[in-house]
Amino acid sequence: MKKLLDQITAAVSGAFEAAGYEADYGKVTLSNRPDLCEYQCNGAMAGAKKYRCAPIQIASQAAERLQENAMFSEVSAVNPGFLNLKLSPDFVRDYLQAMQEDERLGCEKTEHPKTIIIDYGGPNVAKPLHVGHLRSAIIGESVKRLGRFAGHKVIGDIHLGDWGLQMGLIITELKHRKPELVYFDENYTGEYPKEAPFTISELEEIYPAASARSKEDEAYKEEAMHATYLVQHGHRGYQAVLRHILNVSVADLKRNYENLNVEFDLWKGESDAQPYIPDMVDRLKKEGYAYESSGALVVDVKEETDTKEVPPCMILKSDGASLYTTTDLATLVERRKLFDPDEVIYVVDKRQEMHFIQVFRCAKKTGIVKPETELEFLGFGTMNGRDGKPFKTRDGGVMRLEYLIADIDEKMYQKIAENPDISPEEARETAKIVGLSAIKYGDLSNQASKDYVFDVDRFTSFEGNTGPYILYTIVRIKSILNKYQAQGGDPEKGRIPAAENESQKALELLLARFNGVLENAFEELAPHKVCAYIYELANSFNKFYHETKILGEEDEEKRAGLVSLLVLTKRVLETCIDVLGFEAPSRM
Repeated sequence: MKKLLDQITAAVSGAFEAAGYEADYGKVTLSNRPDLCEYQCNGAMAGAKKYRCAPIQIASQAAERLQENAMFSEVSAVNPGFLNLKLSPDFVRDYLQAMQEDERLGCEKTEHPKTIIIDYGGPNVAKPLHVGHLRSAIIGESVKRLGRFAGHKVIGDIHLGDWGLQMGLIITELKHRKPELVYFDENYTGEYPKEAPFTISELEEIYPAASARSKEDEAYKEEAMHATYLVQHGHRGYQAVLRHILNVSVADLKRNYENLNVEFDLWKGESDAQPYIPDMVDRLKKEGYAYESSGALVVDVKEETDTKEVPPCMILKSDGASLYTTTDLATLVERRKLFDPDEVIYVVDKRQEMHFIQVFRCAKKTGIVKPETELEFLGFGTMNGRDGKPFKTRDGGVMRLEYLIADIDEKMYQKIAENPDISPEEARETAKIVGLSAIKYGDLSNQASKDYVFDVDRFTSFEGNTGPYILYTIVRIKSILNKYQAQGGDPEKGRIPAAENESQKALELLLARFNGVLENAFEELAPHKVCAYIYELANSFNKFYHETKILGEEDEEKRAGLVSLLVLTKRVLETCIDVLGFEAPSRM
């Protein structure tokens, strides 16, 4: 279904052409003066110089040719040369009715579907998720859903941190605590136990203890580094411990991400890229891309147009060890082999931008990815507390993600439990649903690249630009539809009515913009645009609701039409919150 703005632009461009001017001057935008008109065209201003005439003359001639067009209720040329447009209520009605009858609400799938990998999440194994992991998970999940809604094949990869010294530290600490375990018996040749020799709680305590000791005990650190070397070079017992670490960690991570309604298609980590590193390094050397610098192996990635210094991309350290750049490049080798993606999107802290500039340039320059493969860095800002500093617990530590979720769920429960019609059990379940909307909407309503303040009191409010306010609006619509059905009405039977007043027209015009909003949000990787849209839509609906008799409308056909408008509003809102990664309860 053609976007509303495209249909209007096509009509206005045709009018410019019919008047003897280039069609390109007929581009239409939303009005920046909604008190005067709904849409506007400023093309006459740009065309005046080329055609050597007053812009008002061009605008007037275009307006004259639009007067008989049934799409518009009002077309006027205004000095110095603006074209002001108002749409016919009948035209808007017909557009919305077509949306209502379409399973995808007028959203066409892309004509050129791509295979896209989104790299988001990025937690380290053996460590609990904390608030620092929140933004990557929430933003990445929404971008993935937007891409799938647009018709692309989108693959979400968590890209676990499961390699390096942290593994050696855990193995070393476990060996010190439980030297009798068969994993540390060099003469053992049997099958290793299927059950891990630790729980997730023990694992989460082992790593920080080992890390702290390594900073004070040089011999312990050397032992851990040797254990790291052994596990990376196939030590049978240590590899078995590594599998236990991964299994226990991943099970816990899945539970935590499930609480965020975040799902990954791939649970690959840095370790999966290791087999690709030797061949990749050999090729970069043989083909002359990589050279030694101060003992390290590097690839130059600076370009003549650079306005700031871009250091060489380091492939191997002077001791031959790999780095994050090595792993990220080898991961691209693996992704090309397994999925041949058209695009790879990285949802990562914006402070890592230089790292990804180096990786992307190196991958392109050396042919690790095809020339046409798009590599996109979606860098996000910091989640801060009210003091403007990174969000912490009251005692200054980094807050575990599950504790943050539990705190918000409890806050929502206290509010929802005030409704005497809802049982404590239902209130608990509803609190989880509404609490998730508070967290996700609170994050996604901000432009990803910007820092923002995580204000629990504001985000959990039922008023203002919040997730609970959006859900409250959807629940209000559900309540009206339930009452209509209880009176014997069928919400699916009515037809969208032509607007009879300003609040209804405003609501209908907003609904008609839906397909354009979702398309643009994915093109720009900007979930905050969906949030801005549904906040405006919720406000518009609530204004319409307070000014309009819906169930109290005596004319049965009109009442059915108004109910049909509510059904469409609910469908649009629910589709939007689904791509944002949360849902609405039955009642609040």
